[in-house]
Amino acid sequence: MLRNYRLQNYNFKLVFNVLVLMAMSLLFIHSAKASYVPKQALGIIMGLGIIVVVSLIDYQVFTRNAEILYILNVIMLIGVKLFGKDVNGAKRWFSLGPLGTFQPSELSKVIMIIVVAAFLAKHQDDLNEPKVLGKLAVICGIPLLLILKQPSLSSTLDICFIILGMIFMAGLSSRLIVQVLIVGVPLLAIFLWYVQTPGQVLLEPHQVARIMSFLHPENYADSTALQTSNSIMAIGAGGLFGKGFGSNTISNVSASDVNLVSENQTDFIFSVIGEEFGFVGCVVLIIVFACLVYQCMNVAKKSGNLIGTYVAVGVACYMGFQSFINIAVATGTMPNTGQPLPFISYGLSSLMSASIAIGMVLNIYLQRKRH
Repeated sequence: MLRNYRLQNYNFKLVFNVLVLMAMSLLFIHSAKASYVPKQALGIIMGLGIIVVVSLIDYQVFTRNAEILYILNVIMLIGVKLFGKDVNGAKRWFSLGPLGTFQPSELSKVIMIIVVAAFLAKHQDDLNEPKVLGKLAVICGIPLLLILKQPSLSSTLDICFIILGMIFMAGLSSRLIVQVLIVGVPLLAIFLWYVQTPGQVLLEPHQVARIMSFLHPENYADSTALQTSNSIMAIGAGGLFGKGFGSNTISNVSASDVNLVSENQTDFIFSVIGEEFGFVGCVVLIIVFACLVYQCMNVAKKSGNLIGTYVAVGVACYMGFQSFINIAVATGTMPNTGQPLPFISYGLSSLMSASIAIGMVLNIYLQRKRH
């Protein structure tokens, strides 16, 4: 399982990219909620250990056992629904006592990348057959429905985007894509209309409120839309270069310091970045994430193994889509979904899952000359 590798073959560019994000995380979390820094620092140390260990494990150990991982994933998601910690009616976490909580849907993202990569490699020649796509839809649909029932619409959408990105890169027929768009766009419009009708049963009330506050923010300025409005205010107040690290002035009150933007250490940490480091700081962070996605795609390109290519593509989609969604929510261009910013937001579940994903990409790079 563990192999001997040459240090010179390690992808230090990718490692450096991750280290930069982790360093930024401590800086931004200190500004948001300084009391969370020690626990995040411990999580980063654990994450680095996970990256090193996973990078030395043959990634095909995971892909060869994709079916077992899939079953464990389903059991884990059923378990959290039955025995998870209830927070405001949602059961998304297992309580780990003094260690905090564990969110299975975060780990599920990595497992589904492995499962879908193994499936796509197996069906590279008949991927566009309706029977094969139907089978993939069932395989993916079960865990997605379980996550949706927690409820966690944000994680469900994130995994959907990851899977769709992987299927597209695997060579999905352009004709099928057009057909899906022809059917999907009207269905999306019907869905958005339906969830606004009284008595709808597809979404939870708080999920409907988030969509409505996005579509009609003026009607929810003092309630559901308040979080996003304050986030936009904080980002706008930063101007071009920001107000400086640890700033506490936005109309003589800091949006971060007095919690005008709640959860600013997790889902809305981008508002802290915008306020204190301005447009330039936001652009720098986006560039770092773009480099991370590029590095993963570069590994996918250089992998001599089809499964390795799909895993690396999946991780690139994971990092790219999740960071895009988080930033889009903080800037008011998407409804509030509650997605953390990979390697930046406070939270051990997200950090550990992202670390496992990057560890696999590093191992794929190490083995590029073996295949």
